[in-house]
Amino acid sequence: MLVDSHCHLDFPDFAADLEEIVARAGQAGVGLMVSIGTHLSRHPAVLAVAERFETVYCTVGLHPHEAATEQEVTAERLLALADHPKVIGLGETGLDYYYDKSPRERQRAAFRAHIAAARHSGLPLVVHTRDADEDTAAILEEESRLGAFSAVIHCFSGGPAFAERMLQLGFFLSASGIMTFKTADALRETFAAVPLDRLLVETDAPYLAPVPHRGKRNEPAYVALTAARLAALKGVEPAALAEVTTANFFRLFSKAGR
Repeated sequence: MLVDSHCHLDFPDFAADLEEIVARAGQAGVGLMVSIGTHLSRHPAVLAVAERFETVYCTVGLHPHEAATEQEVTAERLLALADHPKVIGLGETGLDYYYDKSPRERQRAAFRAHIAAARHSGLPLVVHTRDADEDTAAILEEESRLGAFSAVIHCFSGGPAFAERMLQLGFFLSASGIMTFKTADALRETFAAVPLDRLLVETDAPYLAPVPHRGKRNEPAYVALTAARLAALKGVEPAALAEVTTANFFRLFSKAGR
């Protein structure tokens, strides 16, 4: 079984054929999907998808793009929304300096609120970082010294130095369709050095469809393509890669196994 550890099934891209999307995932060997929260105001819609399908879980969080547009996020509010059997993580949260859609100080404040909630609840943190790896690492390292929490760097696209800092913190790195792209040699080199027991796979659907679907709408079934490319990179059979990444998923998102 594979797990798509990061997708967005509540997005309008899937509204017309969500049943078929979930069915195709199962046919491709994807036994579980995690639909990731990006807006606190839209959490009811994210939760509704998770409640509708037995094979879907969800998270609650505020994407850094929305840090300025949604009401201030607090650890207390996140914890209240996370008190549901289908909510198994916090985020996505983090820093995005590429688009800078929200002031950086607001992004950092929201990020720290999610970390506080993760530390208090024991739920894992789903971290988004783009053009902000240094600040992301600095905040995670500083906060880790204040008390332990678990995390995954979703859609990992950083270099070996950032990867090593995250591994030193005990975090997981998630491979997306980016690693199948022709131009992603440097990223594949980084993933080649990541221990198998620290890897997850994801689609980030509807974004970042892997080759040969690049440029089209992504969907959870396609996580099998990313996993196959990662298996080849690591020199293991696809079934072995599926087994280890799924075990890693349940280690990190332990609430899903209860």
